[in-house]
Amino acid sequence: MFFRILAMIAVVAAGSADMHAQSLFDEIILDGETVSASSDTTTVVLTDSVVSPELTISPARQTPRGKRPAKAKLPSLWDLTDEYGNPLDSLDFGPQDLLVDPYMDVEQMLMPKAFYLPAIFVSYDGTLAGQSINPISPDSPAPKDMNWAERTVARDALQRLRFQEFMIAYPELVRYNLETLPRAPKEFVMEVDPTTAKINVTEFTRDVKEMASVAKPLNLKRINWLHNFDGSLQFSQAYISPNWYQGGKSNYNGILNLFYKIRLNPAFHPNMTFETSIQYRLGVNNAPDDEVHDYNITEDLLQINTNFGFRAWKRWSYSVNAQFKTQMLNHYRFNSHDLTSNFMSPGELNVGVGMTYNIENRKKTVSFSAAINPLSYNLKICRDDEKLNPTWFGIEEGHKTKSQYGSNIELRFNAKLAWNIEYYSRLFAFTNYETEYGDWEHRITFNINRFLSTNIFGHLRYQSDAKPIEDTKWHKWQFKEILSVGFTYRFSRS
Repeated sequence: MFFRILAMIAVVAAGSADMHAQSLFDEIILDGETVSASSDTTTVVLTDSVVSPELTISPARQTPRGKRPAKAKLPSLWDLTDEYGNPLDSLDFGPQDLLVDPYMDVEQMLMPKAFYLPAIFVSYDGTLAGQSINPISPDSPAPKDMNWAERTVARDALQRLRFQEFMIAYPELVRYNLETLPRAPKEFVMEVDPTTAKINVTEFTRDVKEMASVAKPLNLKRINWLHNFDGSLQFSQAYISPNWYQGGKSNYNGILNLFYKIRLNPAFHPNMTFETSIQYRLGVNNAPDDEVHDYNITEDLLQINTNFGFRAWKRWSYSVNAQFKTQMLNHYRFNSHDLTSNFMSPGELNVGVGMTYNIENRKKTVSFSAAINPLSYNLKICRDDEKLNPTWFGIEEGHKTKSQYGSNIELRFNAKLAWNIEYYSRLFAFTNYETEYGDWEHRITFNINRFLSTNIFGHLRYQSDAKPIEDTKWHKWQFKEILSVGFTYRFSRS
C-alpha cells in the first residue's frame, strides 16, 4: 500500500514538471481504480501491483470560446450603510404594507374624509376654481388661521372641485347621473335662525311639475340667419319763461331710430356673405315761431343696404353692393305750405360691383369693412313732378329720373370703447367723374342701462353741384348734429 502511494506521487510530480498545473480532470477513476493522465499523450498506469498494458488517449479538439464577463456582484443589503456608516434597517426596503391610520386628522389639510363613494354627476360649476383655495399654495390662508365655518366652506368647495376634475378627466368612470337615478338621494338645506342662534336643517324637496314647466327642451336645429334689432325713442325738452332775460322759447324734440339687420350665418356659410339692413330715423320738434305748422320735421330717412359676395382670398370677397334711400313724410318750407320733398321725391338707388374687405378682432369689439366698387350705377328719382321741381335734385327738367355711371366706396367702422360706450362711423362717396357727393355719419351711444341710452349723432355731407346759398360760401358742405336721451330696446340672435 505504501508503494502504491509513492508511485502515484511520482507520476503526479512527473506530469506537473512537463506540463502546466493539473486540471481537475487529470485524475479519473477507471474500473474502480484511480489513474492519472497527462494533457498531451497520457499514459495511464494502474496503480495496482499488476502491470497493465499502456493506454494512450488523444485529447478531443475543442473550439476556444471567449471569456465570459464576470457579473458585478451586488452588495448585500446587510452590507449597505448610510452616509454616517451606520447599517441600514432592512425593514425600510422592499415591499411594504400600506397602513392606513384611521385616526388621522385631515382637518388641517382641507381634504375630505370620505372619497371612496361612487362618482355621481350632479352638475358642472365653472366658479368652483375661484371659490376653492389651494392648501399647499403659500398665497392661500392657512387652515389653522380659519374658524370652523371658513374651514367647512373651503373644504366643501375643494371637495366638489376635486370631484368635478375627476369627472372631466375620467368620464368613463362616472357611471351615474343624479337626474337619471331611479331614486335621487336626499338633499338638505341649512338655515341659521338669528333669534335662537341655532342652525335648522330641513330636507330640500323638488317639485317635478314645476321643473318640467320651467326646463324646456333645447332646440338644436341649424341657424342659417342671424338678426339684430335696435330701437330707440329719445327726446329733449326745454322750458323758458316769458320774462327770461335772454329771451327764447320753450321747445320739445323727439327722435325715433329703428335699425334691423339680417345676415347669413358665417359658421355654416364661410365662403359666402349676404347682409341686409333697414334703418329709419325720424326727428320732430315743435315750431313756436312757425305760424302755419305746429311742428317741424328735422330728420326723415329710410335707408336699405344690401351686400352679397363670395370669398376670394383671406379677408377679401367679390361683392355686389346696393343702397336705397328716401323719406316717408311731406316736408314744407318755414311759414309756408310750399312742399319741399315727400316720399320718393327725391329717391336714390346706387348699385356697385367690386370687392369687399372685412376684418374683426378676436374679442369682436372692433370691426372694419371697406367696399370698393370701380363700376357703379346711380339712379335719382323724383316721383311727384307736379308739386316739386326735379331740377332741385339734380334731374333735368321734363324728366323724373337721372342715371349716372361711375365709382363708389363705402367704409364702415364699429368700436366698443367701453362696456357701455359704442362708436359707429360710415363713409359713402360716389363720383361720375364730373360731380361728386359723399356722406360721413358718426354716432356715439352711451348705454346707461338696458333701457336708457344717450346718442350723439353727427352727419357731414358734401355735394359738388349744390346750389349756392345767400350770405355763405360753404354751400357744398352740409352738417347736422343731434344730441338725445331716451328709451332703448334691443334684441339679437348672433
